Parts: sequence; structure tokens; C-alpha cells
Amino acid sequence: MPTHKINPNQWINLYSDYLFNYTISRVNDRDMAKDIVSDTFLAGLKSMKNFKGEASERTWLISILKRKIIDHYRKTNSKKGKAEVRMSYYSDSENEGDWLEERVADPFNKNAEDTIENKELALAIQSCLSKLPEKQATVFEMKTILEYETETICNELNITASNLWVIIHRARTAMASCLEKNWF
Repeated sequence: MPTHKINPNQWINLYSDYLFNYTISRVNDRDMAKDIVSDTFLAGLKSMKNFKGEASERTWLISILKRKIIDHYRKTNSKKGKAEVRMSYYSDSENEGDWLEERVADPFNKNAEDTIENKELALAIQSCLSKLPEKQATVFEMKTILEYETETICNELNITASNLWVIIHRARTAMASCLEKNWF
């Protein structure tokens, strides 16, 4: 039974700062982060009919945001350049739609294909993570996967914030390259 409601009139007030901070830590570009958050809100509006209320509104928006961030990296790391690829899941031209915006996955409604793809991606990430130097792997895992705060990581590993960002940048670059070869 759905317990959560959706109220797009409150999204900017309630979630814009959180989504922006989440995004900026992953793309390191303020303008791009703003664009991705805006795209997330737009995608949420377009896919409101898919909101089942099983997850909180914030969790649902974060799942959309994560896909937008992945799309951003797919576009920037694509060998085809920065051409945007839109996919339609309809076979006729009358019902064209953007697959991502209209078919955002509900984290509580996974089908077998999603589960297999997630397991394969997890294995690819673990494989790529194991190829990083130990310190890069630790920092990447703490910051990106475990979502530790910068201060916590710096204190635990006895490094400066600027050192952390250099390490995380190198780790993300290596991970993106490895995943492009082994996953995308």
C-alpha cells in the first residue's frame, strides 16, 4: 500500500540543495550540476504517473538524479562525441517518448533484467576498483560508494581535503575508463 505522496510544488524548496550537493560532488562543475538537477526535476514531472508511493519522494528523485548523472558521464565519455542519443520504446512514431524520463525504474520494482544488469554492473565496478592503487580505491569507495563526508575521509585517512579531491579525481577518471572498456 503506497504511503508516500508526491508534491512537485515543494521539490525546489525541499530537495534542490540536497540534489545539487549530491550532484556537485560527482560532476565537479557547478553549471553542469545545476543543469542535471533541473533535468531531474523535469524528468520527475514527466514521470509522476510512475510514482507508486512505496519510496519517499526524495528517494524517488535521487533515483532519477543518479540516472541523469550516469547519462552525463555516458555522453561525455562516449566515443561518438557529445551527440545525445534518445531512445524510444514504442515501435510507432505516434507514441514517441524519451525512455529515461518516462520509464524511470522504481527501486522497489525490479524485474529480472534489472537485477541481472545491476549484478553485472556491480561486478564490473568491483573489478575496476580492484585495479586501482590501494589509496585511490579506498578514497573512491568511501566517497562515492559509501558516501562518507569529506571531513570524515580526511580524518580517517589523515589527508587534506585538496589531496582527497586529487585522489578522487584520479580514481574517477580511472574508473570511468575501466568501466567504459568493461561495461558500457
